[in-house]
Amino acid sequence: MITDWDDAYANGIYVDDVDDIVAAWKVDAAAFRDRMAAADRAELNVPYGPHLREVMDIFHPEGTPKGLVVFVHGGYWISRDKNLWSHMAAGAVARGWAVALPGYVLCPEVRIADITRQIATAIDFAAARIDGPIRVTGHSAGGHLAARMGCSDIDLTCMPRVDRIIPISGVHDLRPMLRTEMNVDFKMDMAGAIAESPALLAPRTGFDLACWVGADERPEFVRQNALLANVWTGFGMNITCVEEPALNHFTVINSLAEPDSALTEALIG
Repeated sequence: MITDWDDAYANGIYVDDVDDIVAAWKVDAAAFRDRMAAADRAELNVPYGPHLREVMDIFHPEGTPKGLVVFVHGGYWISRDKNLWSHMAAGAVARGWAVALPGYVLCPEVRIADITRQIATAIDFAAARIDGPIRVTGHSAGGHLAARMGCSDIDLTCMPRVDRIIPISGVHDLRPMLRTEMNVDFKMDMAGAIAESPALLAPRTGFDLACWVGADERPEFVRQNALLANVWTGFGMNITCVEEPALNHFTVINSLAEPDSALTEALIG
């Protein structure tokens, strides 16, 4: 029985080298942006909406893109910025895909439902610039937002082109968030939590789903990952559920920077 929900969803305090991991992300992300900009293959801070945070980076491969990958960053909807994860585009770009990394406005300035709408707008914006199939992925809060794009209530014009969604370490039932101190920023009630929980909503048809999590993550993230896979299997979808061994909440996404990793292969293979 869980009695401390803040602890259940705490990640960093259970990873000894979390500060080193995040510091390395910052260095690697900046270096990747610099390399791509020098090669004239980066569009940085392209506005897709009126807010200063409604901007995206688009990284282009050599030649005509095979399609579009959208990566949505995490931070519990209340922190972080797209610039910390730029290098997570490297694997897909190396294999010929364009990758868009949208920013979004954070809580408490907006609600989680508003962020969901921002991401849908961002994907449609990027889709209008890049032809071909679309793959949507995201990490942590971004995993939730990636899964939300597959829900039947989302107004996503380009949805017929979205043929694969991979939420990584996502929170797919938001009701536990009501019991955390973070809800001071979310300002969410039960109705709002249900309305924004992919595991409590019906998916669209026409796309494959791979729910991905590190096997060494907090038990709630492993449970949430399996929850979405189990529930949406009931809709007759093609679904895989992966618990990647020996990886935690922070190391699980590092392989997106590698063109031949299992995660990159699942995303664009």
